[in-house]
Order: sequence, then C-alpha cells, then structure tokens
Amino acid sequence: MAERALRAPAWLEELLRTTPPAVPWPDVVRFAVTVPMPLAVAVAVAGGVTPGPELGAGVFGTTGALAATLAPMGGPLRDRLRRTAAATGFGAVGLLVGQYAAGGGWLPVVVIALISAGAALISAVNAALSLGALQLLVYTALASGLVTPLSSAAEVGFFFAGAAWATLTTLVQAATERGDPDRTAVAAVFTRTGELLAAAGTDDTDEARRRLTTALNDAYDRVIRSRSHTAGRSRELSELAGVLNAAAPLVEGTVAAVRGGMPADPADVTAVHALAAAVTGDGELPEDRPAPLEEGPPTRRAVRHGLRLAWNVVGDPEERAGAAVPLPRLDWRTRLRDVADRTVASPDSRSFAVRLALCMTIGEIARQLLPLERPYWVLLTVAIVLKPDFGSVFTRAVQRGIGTLLGVLIGSLLLAVLPRDAWVLVAMAVAAGLLPWARAANFGLFSVFQTPVIILLLDLAMSGGPGLVAARMVDTLVGCAIVLVFGYALWPQTWRAPLDEALRDAALALDAFVDAAFTGSPAETRRARRRSYRALTELQTQLQRRLAEPPPISTRAAAWWPVIVQLERTSDAVTEAVIAIRTGEPVPDLEHVASLRRAIRRLEDDVRVHRAPDDAEIHAEGVLAPVAREVDAARRLVRDAAPGRPG
Repeated sequence: MAERALRAPAWLEELLRTTPPAVPWPDVVRFAVTVPMPLAVAVAVAGGVTPGPELGAGVFGTTGALAATLAPMGGPLRDRLRRTAAATGFGAVGLLVGQYAAGGGWLPVVVIALISAGAALISAVNAALSLGALQLLVYTALASGLVTPLSSAAEVGFFFAGAAWATLTTLVQAATERGDPDRTAVAAVFTRTGELLAAAGTDDTDEARRRLTTALNDAYDRVIRSRSHTAGRSRELSELAGVLNAAAPLVEGTVAAVRGGMPADPADVTAVHALAAAVTGDGELPEDRPAPLEEGPPTRRAVRHGLRLAWNVVGDPEERAGAAVPLPRLDWRTRLRDVADRTVASPDSRSFAVRLALCMTIGEIARQLLPLERPYWVLLTVAIVLKPDFGSVFTRAVQRGIGTLLGVLIGSLLLAVLPRDAWVLVAMAVAAGLLPWARAANFGLFSVFQTPVIILLLDLAMSGGPGLVAARMVDTLVGCAIVLVFGYALWPQTWRAPLDEALRDAALALDAFVDAAFTGSPAETRRARRRSYRALTELQTQLQRRLAEPPPISTRAAAWWPVIVQLERTSDAVTEAVIAIRTGEPVPDLEHVASLRRAIRRLEDDVRVHRAPDDAEIHAEGVLAPVAREVDAARRLVRDAAPGRPG
C-alpha cells in the first residue's frame, strides 16, 4: 500500500514518460550551424554585440533561419521545401500583421481574433499549411512587442534572407542523404520478403524470417512515428501506409510458403525486389504485372496473389483502379469544395477556430491590462500551446509550461554567466543543435531547449534586467492558464475521445456511397461521395487529436491509422469504379454490390462492438474487384487493430 501511495498518478506517468530517441546527427549539425549563423555574421560586421541596425538585421535573419530550419521534418525533398515555404511565407505575413496588433485599444484585439480564426481554418487543409498557420500566429505575437531600429521592409527582407540560408543548408543535407528514411524502411519490407522467398528450403529461412519481422515492425514504427510528429494531413505518409497495408497479404503468403517448404518461383523473387526499388524511386515497375496462377500449390498462388495486390498499389494508379481509366483532373470548383469540407464545413474546424480565437483574444486583453514586462510572451505561449493542428491541448499546456519554465531557467542562467559576446552565439548553437533530438522525444523537452534559443535571441534585441527571468515565467504561466481554462476545460469535446464513433460514421458513409455509386443517379452519387469524404475528413481530425496525446492514447490511435488510410483508399476505388462505368465498363451485378455492402456493414459492426471480422474474402468481378480488395484489406486491418488481439 505504501509503495502504491508513493506512485504518481497514471495520467502524470504517461504525460512525462518518453522513449529516448536516437540522435539524428545530420540534423543536429544543420541546426547548430544554420540557426546562429545570421546573427554571427551581424556581430562580425558590427564588431561585437552592440545595439544598432546590424544587430537588428542579425536578429531577424536568425528568426527566419529558425523558422525555416524547424520546418522540414523528414520525407521527400519536395515536401520539406513545401513546409519551408509555408513556414517562411506565413511567418513574414505575421511580421507585417503583428505591427497592427501593437499598442492598446480594440484594433489589436480584432486583429488577433481574425488572424487566429483564419490560422485555425488554414491549419485544417494540410500539413504544410498547418505549420504555416502556426508561424503566422507566432510571428504576429512577436511583431506585436518586438521593437528594432529597422523598417518593416528591412525586417521582412532579413527574415527572408535567413530563411534562404536555412533552405540552402536543407538542400545540402538532402543532397548528401541516401534517401527518404520512411520510404527506405517501407522498401526494406519488400527486400526482406524477397530474401525470405529466395531462402525457402534452405538453412537460412529462420534468419530471413526474423529479418522480415524486424523490417515490418521498423517500417510501421517509422511511418507511424513520422505521422504522429506531422501536423495536419500528409499525403506522402498516407501513401506509404497504403503500401504497407497492401504488403500484408504478400508477407502472409510468403511465410506460409516457406513454412510449407515450397520453393519460390524465381519470377516472384525478381518481382518483389522490383517493388522495393519502385518504393525507393530507384527503379520503375515493368508495365506487365505478374499473371495470376490458376494452378499449382495454394501457398504459391497466395504469394502471387499478394504480389499482384502490392503491384496494384505501388504501380501506376490506373492499374490500382483495375481498369485503364485515367484519373480525373479535379476542376477548381471541386478543389474549392474539398477545401471547404475540411475547413468551414467541418464542425471540428469551426469549433477549433472559435477556441483559438477566444484564447488568443483573451491573451491579447491580458497583454494590455496586466502589468507584464514582456506581454507579447503571453500571446506566444497561447499560440504554441494551442497549436493549430488539433493536438492535445492539455498535454501541450502542461508540457509547454514545465518545459518553458526549465528553459527560462537555463536561458537566464546562460545570460547571467556569459558575457554579451561570441559566447552567446556558442550557447545558442548548442541549444539549437539539441532541438531535433528533443523534438523526437516530446513537446516538453523540445520547449526546454527552444526557449533558451528564443531568450538569447530576444535578449540581444531588447536587453532586459535580472527581473526578466521571473517575468518570463509569469507570462508563460498566464498563457498556459488561459489555454487550460478557455481552450480546454470549458469545451465538452475535450473530455471525450470519439475516434471509434468517427470510424463508424465513416464506414456508414462509405456504405451509402457504394449504394449510390452503383444503384443511384449521378446527383445521388455526388452527394454520397461528398458525405463519404466529409466523414473521412472528420475521422482524420479525430485521429490527429489522439496522435498528439501521450501514450497510451496515441499508441491506440496509431494502431487505427492504417485502417483510416484503407477507408480512404476504398472511397477512392469507388470513385474510380464510377468513372470506369461512365467510360463504358459494364455495370456490376446488383448481387455483387449487395455482397460488398454487407461486408462494409459488417466492418461497421466490427468497429462498434470491437469484434474481429471473419477471414472470408469478398468475391467480385469487373469494376467492383478493386473495391472488394480494398474492403478486404480494411477488414483485415480491423482484425489486427481490434483491442485484445495479439500485435
């Protein structure tokens, strides 16, 4: 009893628990060199750390470098550059808008409220814009209280110059990397599968099987970890999750064939390695997909079947549809409706916009009324804690509060010990170098090292006295309190976890979409399609909330993410089947449509009662075949993710 009494509450243990991440040395070096470099150049030009336009230029250059350095978080280079452009562009807008949020009166309150609501809606579009929306809030808050001898044009110009320098170092690092680590991990699954097939009937099968298990675990861990650290929606990670989903039948068939001692077909081994090369981008799949096996041992047919399923996903999207039908090019009206569904038409997005605007408005009023030494820090704290990606408000508030308090102590100690010279730049480089390692751990540890960087930077711009330490702590606590009360405690939806409910709604909407697609009119099909994709958008929003929570909530949510990706793929397959029918493909048999709908409704029941679905395969022909394969994959994933199931 005494031992139990001494234990911390379970929620606190989960909040503080973290798995020590590996040290990403390339990122550590890039952060340590990139972030303080503009300030170092300004200090060298000015001949020391002396107030003036040179130091102001260095401060804004380092600010831009910090924003652009934090933006890329792995993935393909185009995605990293897209995130960098969003962070830099919206950050510059924040610097300009923040000037209208300075001073007193109602104008700053209105500006902050409008910017906050817009940032919340923008963040719902995709991952890059979610990051950009955060930078919009952060730099609006900074500009509302940062005073420098530079003009607005000069401030923005030096900000872009620092961001350009950070982009250059990102390109240099990308040129020296071997490839995207997420894609490499997924490709390793196919590589190890091919090795296991080649080892069938030899003494190396046990070791090859263990390597395949390790590769499969590493791939899911890698993709899910990247997803949990990415705000908003990432198409690239969803595609990789779809590839892993499609690889499961191939892995199962391979293991069964090897256990039965069945020698592999050399053509299958070659094809599996071709899949691995296609995933990493080192090669393209041949135009001809491996033909199905009508005869032969069942295990060999299972391997070929799994190979063809994976080929559908990794290969050309037209092949995935099961027919040579070009994918439609969405017009601007359809794209606009899609964006509207994710933003103003989404109840969660609207609710979050109100929450963010309310908290930022209260923070702005507190900035004007409370006797705070650095009042803009309250707005900055609210913006970062109530980050516009539908993350965990409670977790971020507590971790941000604890992390910032520790960071303030570290930064203040450095300011007290170090002279105002080049040693400040060394301390900033060390703190910046620790950021990529801390970010992989949790938000609180990231705040511990991010805060000293900001404190050292802002202290150079606006030198403060010894009372700045206590003032910074008070500002942080005020900001966290605003978020916890007005952004968390007063909202009923923060006290529940409706992921299962959103999953059921998405499954029901998918069932209605299948019914309308093959039995309804074109108008009914369009309406059902909108409802299905809107339900999937709500599901993604709920998933994003759960992924931002501490374990075990985020762990359980991550187990459902492949299911969500599979439901999205199923809706896409239905859309492609409708297009195929419009271009002349035969209309499917109504009995097959009814069978497919029964399988989808059973999937909804499985989610509702947490029951593992049966292993019966849906048999369908023609345009329904790709849809049936996707539904089969979704039911298999529900079986794997059901609570209480092994793995």
